[in-house]
Amino acid sequence: MTTPSPSGAPIRVLIADDQEMVRTGFRFFLDAQPDITVVAEAADGEEAVALARRERPDVCLLDIRMPKLDGLAATRLLAGPDVADPMRVVVVTTFDLDEYVYGALRGGACGFLLKDSGPTLLAEAVRAAAAGDSLVSPSVTVRLLKHVTAPQTGAAAPARPAVPVEPLTDRELDVVRLVALGRTNAEIAAELYVSLSTVKTHLSSVQLKLSARNRVEVAAWAWQHGYGQPGG
Repeated sequence: MTTPSPSGAPIRVLIADDQEMVRTGFRFFLDAQPDITVVAEAADGEEAVALARRERPDVCLLDIRMPKLDGLAATRLLAGPDVADPMRVVVVTTFDLDEYVYGALRGGACGFLLKDSGPTLLAEAVRAAAAGDSLVSPSVTVRLLKHVTAPQTGAAAPARPAVPVEPLTDRELDVVRLVALGRTNAEIAAELYVSLSTVKTHLSSVQLKLSARNRVEVAAWAWQHGYGQPGG
């Protein structure tokens, strides 16, 4: 797994989007952050994969609709389950098609952001990904996971975790509820008044019990079983 930059070094970011205006806007804001630097830009998926493998950025921001190789295929090549040294990929999307997000989930993306979420959330997503955490825009989480509360057919549906091999503890359920609402590990720690390492321990236990590959599958399980609402 790609590790974050050493303490004090800026987070190195690759931006991949076929729209020059989007890349310019992202670069302008991210380069203005004291702890983030953009090291590469790509206008298509093939270029994004080649640059990512060469530069080894801490975080890759990938659009979905790109020429030559779309963002879903690029995500699989950089962060998929068969990749020996997966990278941290955040998908930045207009979210016009839900199946795109499902595909990105299966492809190994660790974060999801709407293009109109604003620059502050963009920087937060980069920092979360670099720290080994995940940030899912709350509006994306709600829209995405509401779909799994009803029966779905076709390949677009996300993987559904099995029944827990053993019951979740009350504290694990607290963590699950907050994950389902799109909270980062740091936000969960603050809300539950526990340490960040404790949250990570609980989340690892939850993923093991649910046979879930990532926090979004955990959130999907929460929505399916009535834990996806505040206080649920």
